[in-house]
Amino acid sequence: MRSETVRKDVPPRVEPNLGDYEKVCAGFAWSQARARLQGLPDGRGLNIAHEAVDRHAASDHAAAVALRCVGRDDSVTCVTYGELARSTARFANVLQALGIGHGDRVATLLGRCPELYTVVLGTLKNTSVLCPLFSAFGPEPVAMRLTLSDTQVLVTTAELYRTKVAGQRERLAALRHVLIVGEGADELPGTVSLGALMDEAADTFTIPPTSPHDMALLHFTSGTTGTPKGAVHVHEAAVAHYTTALYALDLHADDVSWCTADPGWDIGMSYGIVAPLMHGVTVVVDEGDFDARRWYRILADQRVSVWYTAPTALRMLMRTTPRSRPYDLPRSFDLSALRFIASVGEPLDPEAVLWGRDVLGLPVHDNWWQTETGAIMIANFAAGEIRPGSMGRPLPGVEAAVLRCGEDGRAKRAEGRVTVVEEPGVEGELALRIGWPSMFRGYLHDEPRTAAAFAYDWYLTGDLVRRDTDGWYWFVGRADDVFKSAGQLVGPFEVESALMEHPAVAEAGVIGRPDPVAGSIVKAFVTLRPGFEATTQTRQELLAFARRRLGPAVAPREIAFNQHLPHTRSGRVMRRLLRARELGLPEGDISTLERAGSAQDTSEASA
Repeated sequence: MRSETVRKDVPPRVEPNLGDYEKVCAGFAWSQARARLQGLPDGRGLNIAHEAVDRHAASDHAAAVALRCVGRDDSVTCVTYGELARSTARFANVLQALGIGHGDRVATLLGRCPELYTVVLGTLKNTSVLCPLFSAFGPEPVAMRLTLSDTQVLVTTAELYRTKVAGQRERLAALRHVLIVGEGADELPGTVSLGALMDEAADTFTIPPTSPHDMALLHFTSGTTGTPKGAVHVHEAAVAHYTTALYALDLHADDVSWCTADPGWDIGMSYGIVAPLMHGVTVVVDEGDFDARRWYRILADQRVSVWYTAPTALRMLMRTTPRSRPYDLPRSFDLSALRFIASVGEPLDPEAVLWGRDVLGLPVHDNWWQTETGAIMIANFAAGEIRPGSMGRPLPGVEAAVLRCGEDGRAKRAEGRVTVVEEPGVEGELALRIGWPSMFRGYLHDEPRTAAAFAYDWYLTGDLVRRDTDGWYWFVGRADDVFKSAGQLVGPFEVESALMEHPAVAEAGVIGRPDPVAGSIVKAFVTLRPGFEATTQTRQELLAFARRRLGPAVAPREIAFNQHLPHTRSGRVMRRLLRARELGLPEGDISTLERAGSAQDTSEASA
């Protein structure tokens, strides 16, 4: 596997916010980070919407563009911070008029439209709880999440209501109001036009007192078994949103930021709405679907400077041109404004990091976090070197550790305590010392799974990693993905990354297939790039290539060609589903299975 280090030999265009990593970490305190925020007037607490909108609207920044919305027809609509403050105030007044107040749940089932941002921030202004839902979910996943969240207000479109909700309405006992964005409410019994309500509402609103510990966001994460888990986040998460965007995404005041993740997921919410608006930057919103030319055009025309996307999206861009001519398409656009690229959603293979450097002129900075962590926890920073394939180093204020695992592949517990692995290079479960501001406060209505996520004073991530001698963390795999083959512990990501170094391979998914002798053998499912054929010769070449890279103990024994690997809507290959289909087992929960394949929906859960 390629192990070169990408060093920053070219001076950055702007001075990085995190220059001396060791010095900043040594002097960092979350209380000092909290002081960067304004807080509600008269000491009334801390509210995410105030920090993201109202404090800018009350300053000379009111006329600055907050949202630059690119329509499917390439039309551009701009919304200033002052306009966003007024529209969000109207929505907060709409909720008040409906009798929806502190702690009541408001769900969104919308695409990337201007109204979504109004509803999100207006809900938080009202101290109600926002529950974002991904608009491509089917009726059952939508109904399940609306039920588990006790949602009282749903904001959606006529089409989405008709196809996803109407048939489930009778079972949604808590749902009191359905507000329709755009036309169609008159034809749908039990719904009301949001536009009509907004027209009648005042455009000023005083945010009620808000405790930093008040519930603000409810993000659902599926996991591999059981019902979806609703991770509870509070207004204090704003401290981590602001700080991590400052250090991990290196946001500056004059940046134009584009997070390609859908706001129905945690990444699109945290870094497509909340964090960049807290920094007062311009946020690009694309209503269209993934298309390589469209994405390059948006980067160029909107002068995007900070781009936060996903490995799957990058791989799709890599596949748009042959390896012999990788520069043709991207270099036909003016990407000179782009200065920082970051990725999240699944582990970033080294090839994508180096492709960014070679083709776009900028390396891709991988980072890691989960729905439960609420914000970026580990990252490759703007000022430091990049070690391709590494998650990076912990953010200032974040204490990470590798915990020794037991026979079940998870952190070994003894009387509630765990053992921290001090020596480098040893694989174990990644854990975070509790106490950072955006840490989830538990799974809603699910104490047993909440308790299982913690041991002593550590949050257990379920991800297996190793730490090198310099403190960089390297992803091995999810604890439920790793398997043993002939006594050797195999992490699928390592095998997948090695295979993707071959010019024929666009993507790979790796599982352990049960074997009576070896316990499991490594089997890879491979998607080929255009121009390569699924032949016996290609298979033999890939098997030999992997043996040279990984050695015979870890390299695949079998390779199957599959041009349509199953993905989650976050873009991750669903190894669990590959395994189930290979062994003829039940597929289980497939509510997060990608149906039509949009790289812009790559944002769920951990990297």
